[in-house]
Amino acid sequence: MPQLRSMLMPGVLVVCLAPLASAAPQTDAAGCKDHPLFTRMTGMYVVSCKVADFDRATFRTGKTAKEDVEGRRFEIRYALPAGPPPPSPLAIIRNHQQAIAAIGGTAVWEDNRYATLRVAKDGKEIWAQVDTAWGRGYTLTILEKQAMVQDVVANAELFKAGLKTTGHVEVPGIFFDTASADLKPESDAAIAEVADLLKSDPALKVWVVGHTDNVSTLDVNLKLSQARADAVVQALVTKHGIASARLVGRGAGPLAPVASNDADEGRARNRRVELVKQ
Repeated sequence: MPQLRSMLMPGVLVVCLAPLASAAPQTDAAGCKDHPLFTRMTGMYVVSCKVADFDRATFRTGKTAKEDVEGRRFEIRYALPAGPPPPSPLAIIRNHQQAIAAIGGTAVWEDNRYATLRVAKDGKEIWAQVDTAWGRGYTLTILEKQAMVQDVVANAELFKAGLKTTGHVEVPGIFFDTASADLKPESDAAIAEVADLLKSDPALKVWVVGHTDNVSTLDVNLKLSQARADAVVQALVTKHGIASARLVGRGAGPLAPVASNDADEGRARNRRVELVKQ
C-alpha cells in the first residue's frame, strides 16, 4: 500500500497523497488549484474547477441516505494525461480515506464509485466527496460548512410599502432545511420584522403563502409549502403574540414561480415565503 504522509500548516489543512504513477506534466486549467485539504494524485492535472462562496452539496451517507450541507463549495476535476495507466477507482478512494483519517477525519460512506469523507479541524467542519467515474481521473467536491451571511435583510417598512403597492411582498431571510418545515434559527430576524409590521398596523390581516420549486411531485410540494406557511404563522402567534385571526397560512407549492426552475438559481428564487394582504 502506498505510504501516506500528512502535515498541518497554521490555519490550513494539508494532506499529501503518495505517488501512484508518473506522467508527463500538463498545465492546470486557468485559475484552478488544489483545495488546501488535499493534494492531487501524482501526475494528475486540473481539468476544471468551480468555487461558490455559498452553495449546497448533497453527500451520500448510506445506501439510500443523503445529507445536504451548506457553505463554501469547491469542485475540482482531475485527469491523468495520456501515457501511464490511471489509478483504479478503489486506489483513489483508499488514498483519500487514509488521508482524511490521518488528520482525524472519518470515512462516512463508499461504494464502487463514490466516497464521502468528513473532518472537523480548528472549528471548521469539512465534507468531501470523491467521484471516480471519470475514466482517467476523478472529481472532488468539497464543502466547508458554514451559515450563510445574510445580505438581504427583512424590513418591516419595506413590507408595508410592498403590501401598499402590489398587495403582496416576499419575506427574505426565512430558511428551512431541504424537505423540512422546521424554521431554522437564522429565520428569527425576518419573523420579528413581520411581527413588527403587524404590530404597527393592528387592522392588517395577511395570508402567509409558502412557495417551492418544482423538484418532487406537485402533491409533495403543495403539502410542504402549506406546512412551511403554517410554521411561520405559528412562530408569529407563539413567539410574538400576533392574534391567529389575523393570519392564514396557504401553500402554493410550485404554482407561482418567479423564475425558471431549469437552473439552481431559479429554483432558489422560487423557494420563498410571501405576505399577501387580505
